[in-house]
Amino acid sequence: MNTPIIRQELIAQLRQSVEWDFIVIGGGATGLGTAVEAATRGYRTLLLEKYDFAKGTSSRSTKLVHGGVRYLAQGNIHLVQEALHERGLLRRNAPHLVHDLKFVVPGYTWWSQLFYGAGLQVYDLLSGSLSLGHSQFLSEQDTRSRIPTLKTDGLRGGVVYHDGQFDDARLAITLLRTLLDYNGVALNYLPVIGLLKQGERVTGVLARDRETGETFELKGKIVVNATGVFVDDVRRMDDPKASAMLSPSQGAHIVVDKRFLPNDSAIMIPKTEDGRVLFAVPWHGKVVIGTTDTPVEHTAYEPCPLEEEIDFILHTAAQYLIPAPTREDVLSVFVGQRPLVKAESTSTAALSREHVISVSASGLLTITGGKWTTYRKMGEDVVERAIQLVNLSPHSSITSNLHLHGWTTTPSVPPLDVYGSDAASIQDLPGANTLLHPRLPYLEAEVRWAARYELACTVEDVLARRTRSLLLDVIASMEAAPHVAAILAEELGRDSIWQQQQIEDYHSLAAGYLLNHESTADSSDRSKNLLSKA
Repeated sequence: MNTPIIRQELIAQLRQSVEWDFIVIGGGATGLGTAVEAATRGYRTLLLEKYDFAKGTSSRSTKLVHGGVRYLAQGNIHLVQEALHERGLLRRNAPHLVHDLKFVVPGYTWWSQLFYGAGLQVYDLLSGSLSLGHSQFLSEQDTRSRIPTLKTDGLRGGVVYHDGQFDDARLAITLLRTLLDYNGVALNYLPVIGLLKQGERVTGVLARDRETGETFELKGKIVVNATGVFVDDVRRMDDPKASAMLSPSQGAHIVVDKRFLPNDSAIMIPKTEDGRVLFAVPWHGKVVIGTTDTPVEHTAYEPCPLEEEIDFILHTAAQYLIPAPTREDVLSVFVGQRPLVKAESTSTAALSREHVISVSASGLLTITGGKWTTYRKMGEDVVERAIQLVNLSPHSSITSNLHLHGWTTTPSVPPLDVYGSDAASIQDLPGANTLLHPRLPYLEAEVRWAARYELACTVEDVLARRTRSLLLDVIASMEAAPHVAAILAEELGRDSIWQQQQIEDYHSLAAGYLLNHESTADSSDRSKNLLSKA
């Protein structure tokens, strides 16, 4: 039975004078994975997030749970094998969120079919007993049948292989619920603003509630910096002179209508002009196309796509698809930044995604790198290292066989399938039969569920991450914002002034996900017009 999660009750636990075993900074994939690992071993665990869970990179991935075909081509067998193993575990531990997806690699020369076919057979072998399916060669006719919009000039056939797909933000919320199930404490909108020290040793954190301004001095046996692309910011709270660990890059994606990829198979282009692979992936009734790999000097919570990134994606898609999507067809554009550990290579596409753990002289433990697929292994490695550092009583990991919150092998139909066994409870809420917007698949009841059981505090939390409305159709999500604000206000006890501010804040943010043939000024005017109708 689900019990409502009351934010103030969680905050009340911060006022108790106790020492946490683990204080984890960061509510993305790495932080949540670490916190779940610690809590399921019985350690007293606290996770603090500056904004919302998965606000950054962890909600902006290519939506794949995969071994990494590109890393196989680079000869990084260990990384691929580890990721394929974790892919299989995640498919087993969250079958309501992770499913098999068939990928077609089109072949326009006989040698490319042989080369990629052989490589993908190695990919199959590395997955061992946790394989999702075997790759096979396709004839020209079979390839066209699977991808009817694929360009056929010169097409000789293809190769089909299997990988995993998921909803990244929903997995983050599932990990949040799992953490709470195991008596962990997690709070969003409660940033760490400093580190506590006794002598030269980090002994906890100073945190502040963004809503009330209340500050908390929180003691912890180990403090884990799991803030993704922002780890250097936290490291400099410890040591202002700390050199940068990261060479961040960003990846842009566009979302278009399903007519560009009408069947259930995805496309993988193994080598583009920038050396990356490009995916066109069916997702929630739309198609995600990406991703780029562009070095960036500065990190941001709302990174913007570069014009050359959009041009690159559309140019590459046009080499393979008929009809090819144009700027006018883009429903949303989103960008994720990657925490790549510094290396001598000047190409971020060539850097490994293997994670790195470092410990400062003061005992601050930092985990960075990696990817969603290996989040569990990253958390396991962090906890094992922490046990050694601070002499915690050792407890064995159980996460490789841990059914995540909502686990079921018979999920409901979309959109409630991502909730697993919680779907029946959502159907009992008001609005379970009413769409938020005619162009979005989500229900009014999901807003109420997000407020009561998933710590959603804002319209953005609901439209960007509890549902994926922002990524599926920006304009529709902006039109739905007033309705979401009204439901949230009812659930959270907010007034009309709060509602109006929420709508304005969301429209301002959502405008950054718009991409069309209009000028920037025209796009801004369009957003203002929507706001005036709210």
